[in-house]
Amino acid sequence: MTAAPEPDDAPAERPPRGFAGLIDLLRPRTTWGQLAGGLLCLVLGFAVVAQVQSNKRDTTFATARQDELVGVLSDLGQRSERLRGDLRELEDTKGDLERDVQGETALEEARKRATTYGLLAGTLPAEGPGIEMLVTDPRTAVRSVNLLDGLQELRDSGAEVIQVNDVRAGAGTYFLDAAGGIEADGRLLRPPYRFLAIGDPHTMTTALNIPGGVVRTLEAAGAAVSITPRTRMAVSAIRSR
Repeated sequence: MTAAPEPDDAPAERPPRGFAGLIDLLRPRTTWGQLAGGLLCLVLGFAVVAQVQSNKRDTTFATARQDELVGVLSDLGQRSERLRGDLRELEDTKGDLERDVQGETALEEARKRATTYGLLAGTLPAEGPGIEMLVTDPRTAVRSVNLLDGLQELRDSGAEVIQVNDVRAGAGTYFLDAAGGIEADGRLLRPPYRFLAIGDPHTMTTALNIPGGVVRTLEAAGAAVSITPRTRMAVSAIRSR
């Protein structure tokens, strides 16, 4: 019998199964372990580079001779000592400035107190806003008690400095009736009686003009009273004792 001819489209001859398995084993594969290992190598590489750079920076001292290192340490010690000395000087300067400021502040406060006490005692002249009260007495009806009331009302309304004619009023100022006028602290005052008072003009004017006050009392006695506010006035009389 004649063998039947093989068809032309017969499948190609396949390689043996053992060879195909070997090819499959040799094909590269990427696993999570390989990725972790690669990352670890990368980190180690960076660490090695950093260490090399650090070693390069330290070579200046690592390769220096002993006498050079001693010189560097000595220079650093001297520089540190100079800095400590500068720091001590700055601290001393700061302390001196603080003491000077405190002393200057205390001195300024003492000056202010001395000025205040001098004004209250009447031993220093003064300037400031205030009023001028002029009391004319054509009937010679004004008495010492009227001037004392005027002085007291000015003090109660905030007058800081008061002068009556040429007498500077103080804490112990007194008035006595005398022939031809009124005696103030041992000095004779003749009419008209002129009060100069430093303080708030409006407050003092209002206080003097209240019903039953010194102005009404003086006018009822026959005297004439005029009050003039001043934005700036001087009290020049001072007390000698």
